[in-house]
Amino acid sequence: MFTGIIEQVGIVASLIRGAQAAKIAVSGGKFFDDVKVGDSIAINGVCLTVTHVRRGFAEFDLSQETIKKSTFSDVKIGEKVNMEKALPVAGRLGGHLVTGHIDGVGEIKNKVTSGEGLDFYFSVPSDVLQYLVQKGSVAIDGISLTVADFRDGLLFVSVIPQTVKTTTLGKKGIGDKVNLEVDLISKYIEKHLRGEPRGITEEMMSRIGILPMGWTDN
Repeated sequence: MFTGIIEQVGIVASLIRGAQAAKIAVSGGKFFDDVKVGDSIAINGVCLTVTHVRRGFAEFDLSQETIKKSTFSDVKIGEKVNMEKALPVAGRLGGHLVTGHIDGVGEIKNKVTSGEGLDFYFSVPSDVLQYLVQKGSVAIDGISLTVADFRDGLLFVSVIPQTVKTTTLGKKGIGDKVNLEVDLISKYIEKHLRGEPRGITEEMMSRIGILPMGWTDN
């Protein structure tokens, strides 16, 4: 589990593509000093397992499913990537719960300077768009961001200067692709609501744990 708070930017140092899978090595300096084989690290928001560690580098296998569902289908040597280690049990949840399991790929449609920050407009697949809510959370290339608005198939987010400086997002341009992961809680709610004939009711929300049992607004 991750938080969407990027710890460091790494660089793809090597890439070996096979018929069904691929292997990458990422350069990260001291970031990998306490990393061991089997650890999970989010690379551009994708949960990957460390298969080998050497000084300043970690290696990962990319499955066919990972390649198909994420921007790793187009990854290149020298590309910068966002990195986050898994959340320790006693760690702070500074962003939101991020699993590292990508729901879809979006595309930057517009990028506008807003003071020292940036406003982005992303195209979003319809099966991802259904889970977005205003002021809710979304992970874009592993970065925990707040949904400012969404309409006509576009997602709008404002990125603060600190995030621009410490992640890869500020370097991306119109037409670039990004990994998207919606808030896990929204998917659980959607599953519980599926098939409810009467729509959303207080009783149903209490039953699935959104409201306490016996809740009343009196």
